[in-house]
Amino acid sequence: MDMFWELVFFLQANCMTCILAQPNPPKIHEGWWAYKEVVQGSFVPVPSFWGLVNSAWNLCSVGKRQSPVNIETSHMIFDPYLKSMKLNTGGQKVRGTMYNTGRHVSVRLDKEHLVNISGGPMMYSHRLEEIRLHFGSEDSLGSEHLLNGQAFSGEIAEASNAFLNRLLNRETITRVTYKNDAYLLTGLNIDDIYPETSSFITYDGSMTIPPCFETATWILMNKPVYVTRMQMHSLRLLSQNQPSQIFLSMSDNIRPIQPLINRCIRTNINFSMQGKDCPNNRVHKLQYRGRVLCQSMH
Repeated sequence: MDMFWELVFFLQANCMTCILAQPNPPKIHEGWWAYKEVVQGSFVPVPSFWGLVNSAWNLCSVGKRQSPVNIETSHMIFDPYLKSMKLNTGGQKVRGTMYNTGRHVSVRLDKEHLVNISGGPMMYSHRLEEIRLHFGSEDSLGSEHLLNGQAFSGEIAEASNAFLNRLLNRETITRVTYKNDAYLLTGLNIDDIYPETSSFITYDGSMTIPPCFETATWILMNKPVYVTRMQMHSLRLLSQNQPSQIFLSMSDNIRPIQPLINRCIRTNINFSMQGKDCPNNRVHKLQYRGRVLCQSMH
């Protein structure tokens, strides 16, 4: 059974000496666009039209550093100077609000609790702004990024990620069934969602929603997080519409692959050395998997 869905961290620059100079992150739930064609009686632009219907979105069509991309592991460049990623929660649990935006399941953290992520290709600390889920209607779909042209193969997991258990249990996920539904979550342990690995892949790219600004540094962690079959079923029952409208599953909220165009994909995984961080040298029992991708907004 093939399965590869995607979890995205949105980060905002958090440099105390220049935080006022940082632009506000775009409100990703707003705008006139869609991931897939739907029958609604009016035209709503899908990814192939994003850059054509609004001049402010022209990068979606003409940009040279667009995301997502297909990661060819044979073309990656080992960079020994890439630092390990660090997640700093201050040892505290946080609270946040989970939303059904009509396009994603989105968790936005309370501004009173700062969660900072640093290291990797980032020159300074960034604040975690949002956690956003991508997933497919079938087990062969779900991720925006691909690895060697394919998703991950998998079967049911015995135990899923502890953080996702909070989001995807029946009591919680049913609170955001329809567009604009929101539910407050308390006592969130962000440490639970970050995979226990120091290895990752990184490249310069763009947002994968309009206006497709090329201001993102993508970081793909080299370890999956896990979800159960029941949790995937619950996600697929979320509607991208309001209760008064026809049910349309939020699944397949995926932008198609974009050309790499001479960009460099770096990694701190040294494939020339045998070791635990090299995925080609490890044999796993296949599970339902979700890649964690940190998107640094410059």
